Order: sequence, then C-alpha cells, then structure tokens
Amino acid sequence: HTHTVVFLHGRGDNARKFASSLPYSRDSRDRSLMDAFPSFRWVFPQAPIRSTVTQWFDVWNVHNLKEREDVSTPGLRESVAAIRRLLAREAAQLDGRWDRVVLAGISMGCATSVHTLFHLDDVPRLGAFLGFSGRCPFAGRPTLAEMRGVLAPVEGASVGGGDDGEEGAVQFLRKTPMLLEHCANDPLVLVQYGRQLRDTLRGFGAQVEWKEYPDGGHWFHSPTGTDDVVSFL
Repeated sequence: HTHTVVFLHGRGDNARKFASSLPYSRDSRDRSLMDAFPSFRWVFPQAPIRSTVTQWFDVWNVHNLKEREDVSTPGLRESVAAIRRLLAREAAQLDGRWDRVVLAGISMGCATSVHTLFHLDDVPRLGAFLGFSGRCPFAGRPTLAEMRGVLAPVEGASVGGGDDGEEGAVQFLRKTPMLLEHCANDPLVLVQYGRQLRDTLRGFGAQVEWKEYPDGGHWFHSPTGTDDVVSFL
C-alpha cells in the first residue's frame, strides 16, 4: 500500500459494521472511496464498551453535549493515546512517511480524532484529516495550550503549557490539510457544532476546507460529499 487511512466510527457503532457500510456512500462515478484509492490501506479501529455503549469516551447527556463534559476526559485521554500508537504503527509501515497517513472520523470518531490532532506534537504533519458530522469537545478554550491541558498528560505526547510540545502541535495543525463535512439537517450532532469545530481549528492556525450540505442527516453526503473527499485527497 502507498497510503493508510485510519477511520474512527461513531458512538454505538463498531468497526466491522462501519467498514461494511462505508462503501455504500458513492461518488458521482459510482465509486466508493476504496474504489477511488485502490492503493490505500483502510484501518478501522474499534472503540471500547463504556457505560454499556460502544464509544470512545463517556457522554453525560447526548441531548446536550456541553453538559458535564468532564465525564469525557478519562475515556478521551485513553482513546487519544491509543490512536496515537496506532498512527505510529501505520506510519512505520510506510517507512516513517507520516505524510502518507490520513486520519478520519465520523461523529464521536471525529471528536476523538480532533483531540488526537491536538496531541500529535512530535509529528511533522499528516497526509490529511477528514472529519464528518463532528464536533470539538471542550470547545471554547481560547488557546491551544488550554485545549491540550484538558487531557494532559496524554501518553506519548508532551505536556501542554507553552513548551516545545505546544509549538510542535501548532506547526502540525498548520501543515496538515483538513476537510470537514457536515449536513445541515443532522439531528444528532447539530451543524452549529460542526461550524464551531471549524472555527476552533482555524483559530489554532489550521487550514480547514469546510463543506456543508442541505441534507444527508447524521452520515456522509452522497454523491457530492464523496466527490468532495475524492477531490480533496
């Protein structure tokens, strides 16, 4: 394989089901993402069961994602560390070419991936980041140092707070191309959460391409959204 995509599923889903459903989202040429990039390796990590639900971290109230966000911290810290290790293994298979590794996530998988980005301070850049129907837990922190501090310490990452690790994270965010897609009628993660994620990343210096679609719900938009992913990659 020439590249690897590490793709995180959403809350209540699992890796096997998500991997089998992804090909149904096709582009205008009737291709799945796997069809469009036949030399890519696709890796689907599995979230653990927390509080009887398959999820990357706990959520206090699914109808108000901002309520009691503190309960998310332990699971999110653990998941970010696990994804960091997975990305490192995949990069090693590509002779250390982190710029050929793509991190992607949908829903809670996107939220987990975003915080993983904040803690890849020892990596020059990724090939790309793709986020779908996502949000940023703990959004509203004005600086990257404060955002990193929410989960600190993350295993393998530098401790936030004005150190070399923070500067590495800033450079990483600036150099990694990012695409966010969100459907305006998403009933689970409202589109305003996606816009907030976009603004948070841009506020930290990231170059984010934003795609908003009128319909599609809490899933990928097809075919236009799939076309946009293919074009972006």
